Amino acid sequence: MSDHLMPLPIAADHPAYAGHFPGQPILPGVVLLDEALLALAAQQGRLDAAWQLKSVKFHSPVLPGESLTLHAADSPAGGFRFEIRCRDSQGDERGVASGSVVFSPAPPA
Repeated sequence: MSDHLMPLPIAADHPAYAGHFPGQPILPGVVLLDEALLALAAQQGRLDAAWQLKSVKFHSPVLPGESLTLHAADSPAGGFRFEIRCRDSQGDERGVASGSVVFSPAPPA
């Protein structure tokens, strides 16, 4: 899956690490998904769109300083399937999350 491939930079000193969990920080899933969905929406020129997660799986925790890449492909259902991959400090790569999302026009204000 890689119709769309983009880096997903999340700073090692992101404030979410401090409280999740003290002494053994991992990136909260909500931060990971928010960054991924914003990157995909920006890449599609759909920053004003509403989105609906159809499915999400978290496979592995993300530690501070790990390099993330978002892989996305068009879905037959009209949205995108995505996978977030991580490269650790030793250069090993693993999947950390995957799922599917559908974007729709933003509701009128």
